[in-house]
Amino acid sequence: MTAIEITKFGDPDVLKPRQLPLPQPKNDELLIKVAAAGVNRPDIMQRTGMYPAPKGASEIPGLEISGEIVEMGANVSGWAIGDKICGLVAGGGYAEYCTVPATQCLPIPDGLTMEEAAALPETFFTVWSNVFDRGALKEGEIFMVHGGTSGIGTVAIQMAKAFGATVITTSGSPEKVDFCTDLGADLSINYKSQDFAEEVKSFTKGKGVNVLLDMVAGDYMKRNFMVMAVEGRIVMIAVLRGPKVKANVLPIMLKRLTFTGSTLRARETSFKAAIAKNLQTKVWPLIEQGKIKPVMSKIFTLKDAAHAHKFLESGSNIGKIVLKIAE
Repeated sequence: MTAIEITKFGDPDVLKPRQLPLPQPKNDELLIKVAAAGVNRPDIMQRTGMYPAPKGASEIPGLEISGEIVEMGANVSGWAIGDKICGLVAGGGYAEYCTVPATQCLPIPDGLTMEEAAALPETFFTVWSNVFDRGALKEGEIFMVHGGTSGIGTVAIQMAKAFGATVITTSGSPEKVDFCTDLGADLSINYKSQDFAEEVKSFTKGKGVNVLLDMVAGDYMKRNFMVMAVEGRIVMIAVLRGPKVKANVLPIMLKRLTFTGSTLRARETSFKAAIAKNLQTKVWPLIEQGKIKPVMSKIFTLKDAAHAHKFLESGSNIGKIVLKIAE
């Protein structure tokens, strides 16, 4: 099969097509003929040597796929050869074939293309796990997410709104601010021209934010503490402005804040399977009803994976970037 190999750690040009052996499914896995694969920032981190694949996972990048089942492990039930699925993988997505634990697969929602389906798993699993499980967002609360036009941001805005939250987001241009508003954000802030802490204070009349999904860290942390409501929950999932923080932590005590974070890739299959069940029951119907949709930015071919990484690193995307692998 053709797959994308990280030939060495470095810039996007280290991603090269290679002919590699087909992976073989374990007893609890499916072998998928991949139609499309999502491109995500953890792929960039892996390419630069900052986020190695977990032990036992494929070294091929790619954390989410859509495609067709062509082989099933001996212990798999509930699926059949020929079924169309999308799935969350710990690696191996940038390839013509990929194995995936059967419990981490979901049916493709009615009305979606294979490319749109490939844009679902990584972001939807991440948002559900961090906003609704760890962050315990409830109907009527105020939710904030930085990077509203990222793949994570576009999903977080829609899911939080669908479950009855007021949504605040930040982004870096008038075009992106307007896009977030059109997507459902109640307050969309241009972080380049506005102080998001002051804007949140004004909008919430000093009450603050109940749940904040942060992908920035760095120099944002001081203001993150400032915008939180009493008993607020901050959930960190990335550190785009760096992992080192200098901030006054007194608000954590005074506001009784919960400050937590997570990564998903290395978690056990049973943990991811539980998320998949929640998504299929509670979120997939909303996708099929058109209340939540994957926001697509650009589609590349598999051989153009390096160009896809360059595009993601440019920050020009609004929504998801996908590799189209099979017709």
